[in-house]
Amino acid sequence: MRLALVKIEQEVSVSEVIGKESSPSFGEIPDGYRPKWSMMPFIALGVAMIIVDATIVNVALPTMISTLHLNSSDAEWLNSIYSLVFASLLITLGRLGDRFGRRKLFAIGVVIFVAASLFTALSSAGSTIIFGRFLQGIGGAMVLPNTLSLVNANFYGKDRQIAFAIWGSTIGGVAALGPLLGGWVTQTFSWRYAFLVNVPVGVAILIGTIFVVLESKDEKIEKGSDLIGNFSIIVSLTFLVFALIEAQRYGWYKPIAKLRLFGFTWASTSISPIPFAILIAIVALAIFTGYELRRGKSGKVTLIETKLFRISSFTFGNIAALIISLGEFGILFALPLFLQGARGYGALGTGVILLGLAIGAFLAGGAVAPLSKRVSAVTVVRIGLFLEIVGVASLALTISPTGPVALLDIPLFVYGFGIGFATAQLTGVVLSDVPISKSGIGSGISSTSRQLGSALGIAILGSVLLSQLSSVLSSSLTKIPSIPAPIASQAVSVVRESAGAAISSLYKFPNGGAIHSAAVNAMVDATRSASLTAATFIAVGFIATLSLKKKVGATESTRDVSNEI
Repeated sequence: MRLALVKIEQEVSVSEVIGKESSPSFGEIPDGYRPKWSMMPFIALGVAMIIVDATIVNVALPTMISTLHLNSSDAEWLNSIYSLVFASLLITLGRLGDRFGRRKLFAIGVVIFVAASLFTALSSAGSTIIFGRFLQGIGGAMVLPNTLSLVNANFYGKDRQIAFAIWGSTIGGVAALGPLLGGWVTQTFSWRYAFLVNVPVGVAILIGTIFVVLESKDEKIEKGSDLIGNFSIIVSLTFLVFALIEAQRYGWYKPIAKLRLFGFTWASTSISPIPFAILIAIVALAIFTGYELRRGKSGKVTLIETKLFRISSFTFGNIAALIISLGEFGILFALPLFLQGARGYGALGTGVILLGLAIGAFLAGGAVAPLSKRVSAVTVVRIGLFLEIVGVASLALTISPTGPVALLDIPLFVYGFGIGFATAQLTGVVLSDVPISKSGIGSGISSTSRQLGSALGIAILGSVLLSQLSSVLSSSLTKIPSIPAPIASQAVSVVRESAGAAISSLYKFPNGGAIHSAAVNAMVDATRSASLTAATFIAVGFIATLSLKKKVGATESTRDVSNEI
């Protein structure tokens, strides 16, 4: 699961670029090494707990919208705030793990995540639930990069390849299983159990971490902090996701609603706050990039180890991971809204339909190992992405207002199989040539790419879904003479603000049958558009992998450059 490094101009070795560190290489096995497989169940369970929380809420979301009277913006923020905080803090907390101990940060993250889950489950207002998700994101950002660093630091040779595959397959599998679990606990008990389930799981992880997970850290890590880098990237990501999510509420350019936030009111009547949010995001990103490059050249501590991006597998692998996540997690936000809003399925029924995706992902996990013996890891990733594109594109063609919903399982299975292939191998590809001493920052950047893609995917596909839903429904209702304009406008507003969850209530309107039928058809069109958008993102990710070399890492007969870093 490794890629060769880019040749530095004039054959300057990577060890000269980043600095030497005596770390066992990917292929080299140190004396006395014994595989520590007792750690993997708890590391995998930690990964599963935080990843499943990114998807378990999707199926519970329509119920939460109805029960708590949430609007569409609240619904998007429930998912996006988790991914946004994840993406903002992963790099920082990955570096802290390198410095203070990866197991220590992992354990602290589990405690914060469990406490936040309990807080969220006991909340009764949209604002407090969103805050709880914010806290969950902090805990999750401690857990994810340090699980990857623990794997990278404690396994060598073929064992590391297997451990990476387990780590990656866990992400793909539980992300797909989340909707079923969410549907079951929501319909059988309450949406609150979608969060309460984390409590016993977290306690089990914590106990296992204390007794069997070995501590590791970089004794030679540079001391210091990069406050400006942290602040600027958090500002950039926050305002970017805010703009993508809130554009439907406040308008992309012309204001359609007033922004009131923490006592502040947007006073302009000629331009909405969204262009300014995008501008702030771009300026903050430019500041971050320039500051990091300048700080790196002067030898100071940086939030991002810019020299790592001279490793081709790391650079192009992260680009691919970010773009792919845009499509993968975005579609998991849109589908439950369609199934429950337009087709009238309950939370459990939605989870059962989405089970095809989970089955495909888990079966692919078992097929990865034998396939990897025949072809390179990069080829496995490309096969997986091709299957994802076929699955999501087919999903767009299969979605209908009246057709058998069971037919969705076929493209979902193909899509899940592709996720199992791509996710299991892409992690190893990205980190294959990253030295052990840089594993925390490397895994933090890798995880950030995924979570940033997830946050942006939910925001972008949510925007596509709601924009298409509103425009198609509004256009359809204006063509029905028996529906007065005020009634049509009110119906469109109800559907848009509930993200489609209130479609079943449209029968209460005058001529409700016609309005309901138009809303269902509009939701079908909107979900198709979101699916095709997701397929496009994954296709771009596939193209990004063409920059990756097929040969993975160094063989045991070839000197591993990471041994020099």
